[in-house]
Amino acid sequence: MRKKEEFLREYHIDEADFASAGISWEELTAICQDYCSTEGKLREIGKDFVDDYLYDIERAGIHSYRYRTKNPGHLLEKIIRKRNEHFERFEEIDRTNYHKYITDLIGIRVFFLYREDWIHFHKYITTVFENNPELYVENRIADFDENPDHYYIAERPKVYRRNGDTRIYDENLIEIRSDGIYRSLHYIIKYKGYYVEIQGRTLFEEGWSEIDHDIVYPYYTDDVMLKDFSTLLNRLSGMADEMSSYFRRMRGMREELEGNGEHPVKQKMRRGE
Repeated sequence: MRKKEEFLREYHIDEADFASAGISWEELTAICQDYCSTEGKLREIGKDFVDDYLYDIERAGIHSYRYRTKNPGHLLEKIIRKRNEHFERFEEIDRTNYHKYITDLIGIRVFFLYREDWIHFHKYITTVFENNPELYVENRIADFDENPDHYYIAERPKVYRRNGDTRIYDENLIEIRSDGIYRSLHYIIKYKGYYVEIQGRTLFEEGWSEIDHDIVYPYYTDDVMLKDFSTLLNRLSGMADEMSSYFRRMRGMREELEGNGEHPVKQKMRRGE
């Protein structure tokens, strides 16, 4: 484990923010040590999840996927940040229970070619896993199911959409949140004793998100120039998604016309267009 000063400098945490989080460096070190000893197991659980549910991408309704376990340093940074943002919710977190609070120790990304394809994956994942609102977790300790064989959706599925996006989501099926420029589906699955976070987005959205997280979030969110460039790239990715959907609709129209036995150019000529 690195020294506290090195960690704070690497993750752009000042002493005041660290102090206000109200957790000792010794406890964070213990969390990190426990996590590092468990990470190999979590990686195998992630692999099992992918093999069991996502390997057949056509059945899952996706283009592709990838998975990872959380970086130990990012885990500690998140604990500090969450205790500053929502102290009352994370007050009791420690080396024995951090896996009950942090739902993305195992993270999976699924990707779509077209934004409207989210519905195929949503119907798939809510079919293969129990989706009972009575099981949704509110209290991270009291509501944690200790049974590792009980697999279920642990939070209401939600989607973050950008203001102005095409309205393709059904609020009866998924919680819709408008959150600036962020676009992503979120599912929390309880699987083999741990939470697995699934994020779903298009390939264009993933490109923007990766660049934004590499350069801006969470350490340079106050940098006006970087945020402006990120916003511009986000708009371009949104336009690319809209164009992709438009291309597919045009192809569908052409296939329909050709299925009727008339070439689309000839039909346009017949209509005098």
